[in-house]
Order: sequence, then structure tokens, then C-alpha cells
Amino acid sequence: MSLSGWIKKRVFCDLAIDLGTANTLVYVKGKGIVVNEPSIVVVNKNTGKVEAVGTKAKEMLGKTPADILAIRPMRDGVIADFEIAEKMLDYFIKKATNKRVFLLRPRIVIGIPTGITQVERRAVKDVALRAKASEVYLVQQPVSASIGADLPISEPTGNMIVDIGGGTTDIAVISMNGIVFNHSIRIAGNEMDEVIIQYLKKKYNLLIGERTAEQIKMEIGSAYPLDEPMTMEIKGRDLREGIPKTIVVDDQEIREALEDVISSIINAIRVALERTPPELAADIIDRGIILTGGGALLKNMDRRIREETKLPVFITEAPLATVVLGAGKMLDDLELLRKISFI
Repeated sequence: MSLSGWIKKRVFCDLAIDLGTANTLVYVKGKGIVVNEPSIVVVNKNTGKVEAVGTKAKEMLGKTPADILAIRPMRDGVIADFEIAEKMLDYFIKKATNKRVFLLRPRIVIGIPTGITQVERRAVKDVALRAKASEVYLVQQPVSASIGADLPISEPTGNMIVDIGGGTTDIAVISMNGIVFNHSIRIAGNEMDEVIIQYLKKKYNLLIGERTAEQIKMEIGSAYPLDEPMTMEIKGRDLREGIPKTIVVDDQEIREALEDVISSIINAIRVALERTPPELAADIIDRGIILTGGGALLKNMDRRIREETKLPVFITEAPLATVVLGAGKMLDDLELLRKISFI
């Protein structure tokens, strides 16, 4: 193969990855997002063999026999199970590169939460290196999301971005390619699912699984009263009778269940606003707050934040993909990448 052929192949091998608690997205330079699947791995407990990864693994949640485990290797934005995370990342990288990763080790950019420790950063990098990466760049998710949202972060102006993911909510004020102030809490989408499960258990003695809770959140969950009330039929197991049971709940009940989580996120935004330098705070008044991540899709989340902060709030065009799109753009600007990343 000619030199130009190898260079072309290398370009198409460079990857950007959003290694999220809920979902993992992989962007291939020159192709765009080629993988968008849940961060779940199903393993045979007896043999250690991986039975399924991603979408197929999520379909098995709550439906596996005792010797088959569905594992989420990411928790609160960091690696909770190193070995399983490595297998998951290896699978997604091979899927993204059509299993050619062994021919040419890719350069990889990975988005990470702002609040993780140096040890946790090292774990993410080690997993990527063991999954055949040649170089690994770790970029803080709010910075990556800002680039993905086309914010002018290189200019001396304040840009506030709120990234509500699966395991963490990252709030950052960015200027001159750097984070001026950031605040991260380990409360986000997964916590919303959990409080819905606990609410239905306490109020209706109904036990539901993670997938059902997520479906409820997506269909009738909201942060602020809806223009038109919504209801949903929910099926689960009656904890007193021990038999299947169906109930009907409305959006007001689910909003009540989510209130503590939403209040925690809004309080974190308030903390960030209070600690933002005055000059940058003036910019935020003009530019508003940029909302991204899966939590941005919760009905009326932007309206609730607008009501609480009295500031303009805008949702990015593709909230679930903003981080990986930003990381992908950085593959075209290695000078900027080296300046803002943890190598």
C-alpha cells in the first residue's frame, strides 16, 4: 500500500468516544457517528464469556437467568468495572473500525466528566490503550460539548454549558479554550430512573425495572407542568400480592417523583452562577445557558431552569451527541486538542 493510502486509512481510523454511564457513542473521522449504544455488557458468570454488548445487552436487562449478569461498567461517569469496560470499549472500537483496529492502532479522543480524580482519568486512559489505541487524549465533557455546540470558546467571553448525562451533571463556564469555573454532581439521568422506581414502590407497592423507569421518564416525565396532562399505563409486580399488576399514573406524579433530582441540578447551576466572575456573568446574561446531554430532553427542563434562573436557556441541536461531535471536531485541530486535553 502506498504512503498516501496508509495516511488515508489512518485518517479514517481516528476516533472520538463519549464513554458515558448510559450510552457510548463512537465518532470516526471522516464518517461521523457510527456507534450509539447503551453502556451495558452481558456476561456469563460461570465462564466469564461476554454474551452481548450494547443494544442487545440492554434488551436482556431484568430478563436473564441467575448465571447471566447484565453489567454497567460505567457508574457516575467513571469506570466501575475495569475488565468489563475494557471488553466493552474493545467491542465498540472494533465495530466502528470494521475490526481493522489490529491493523492500525487509532488515535482516540475521549470525553470525561470534570469531577473525576487523576486515578479515574488514568483508568479511562488505560482501558483505551489496552483496547489498541496508539494515543489517547482525555477532554473534559463540557469543553467537548461546547465545541460540539459551536460555541465561541476561543474568544474572551463567558459560555455556560450544562451537560446532564446518565451519571453526572457537569456545569462549566468556559472562556479562552479553558474552564474558568466548573461544578459537577453525581446526580443525573440514572438517578431520575431510580427515584421513579422508589416512588412507585412506596406509593403503589409496585416493583418495576430500570427499562420501565426509563420509559416512564421519557414518555411522561417533566420538570415543569405540561400544557396538556399525560397519563401512562405501567405494568409491574405487586409487592404485597406477588402477582403482576397494572396501574395508570399521570405526569404530575412523575414530576413529584423527580422533584428532588431536578432541584439538585438547579441548585448546582445556581452555585456555578454565584461563583462565576462578574465580567463573564454579564456574558451569560446575554448568551444564556446552553443545555445538553440526555437530561436536556426531559420535558420542560429548559423552561424550569429558565424560571428558576431568570436567564435564557437553549437546548443544543443534538443533546445526546454534542460531546462526541465536539471530540470529533478536535480530531481536525490537533493543536487545540493538545492544548486542552489531558494526555
